[in-house]
Amino acid sequence: MSISLASIHIYPIKSLGGFEVDQAKLTDRGLQHDRRWMITDENGIFISQREIPAMACLHIVQVTDGFQVIDTRNGDRIEMPWQIDTSGSMRVQVWSQQMNAVHHAEADPWFSKAMGRPVQVVYMPDESKRRTDGRYAKSLNSFSDGFPYLIASQASLDDLNDKLQAKGEAHVPMDRFRPNLVIAGGSAFQEDHWKKISIGAVTFELVKPCARCVIVTTDQQSGARSKEPLCTLASYRSRGNNVLFAMNAVAEGTGVVRVGDAVIADPKMDMAADQQ
Repeated sequence: MSISLASIHIYPIKSLGGFEVDQAKLTDRGLQHDRRWMITDENGIFISQREIPAMACLHIVQVTDGFQVIDTRNGDRIEMPWQIDTSGSMRVQVWSQQMNAVHHAEADPWFSKAMGRPVQVVYMPDESKRRTDGRYAKSLNSFSDGFPYLIASQASLDDLNDKLQAKGEAHVPMDRFRPNLVIAGGSAFQEDHWKKISIGAVTFELVKPCARCVIVTTDQQSGARSKEPLCTLASYRSRGNNVLFAMNAVAEGTGVVRVGDAVIADPKMDMAADQQ
């Protein structure tokens, strides 16, 4: 059964809306432009949709020299560059990790108004080296939660939506899970059994199932929150205290991935790895 790359998603600012592209370059820490920006509190600690679901209403579109953030609630917008001058830095924190970032203070007032609280807007320059959890992979990372790539399967989402429909619940789109790469074809949760996959000429190592949180219950258009699909997903995708959907991954080297690229999977030899 043939499988291929169905879509590519980039999220320039952590926990804000993303956009689709037909092809993307791979960098030393994820897709080009993916999660190189972040919103923090006054102490430099990251803020996400977990605390402020309305962040889902801040959508992003590409413009000539960067991107535009649009508040879908009122139409307010701000233009942002892909990167800023790296002179000067501050310490920021994602979970337990601290790293250097550049403060883009000019954008603070707009985002503070949009989010209803004082915030700071920061950028990760190339000089800032954040690493993944060495227990699973040795790679650089952007401001993403734990790993530079999140790979999901459309067949897995279809399976979840079948179960939601059987309960009389509405289908959910893939954007609830905020993947970078979506695979078409194959069977539901095939990714559980993949050790590596080749997408075109690029090889990815699937290092860890992704534990899901309340963000998947947040409508990525309105910011409204409900119990689904996390409740249904927990009924058959729980491992210990975690509810799993999609796979965290790292890339072996750089290159370009394109929608329509063939996907070739290398299965795991040790199925016990699925229980991590």
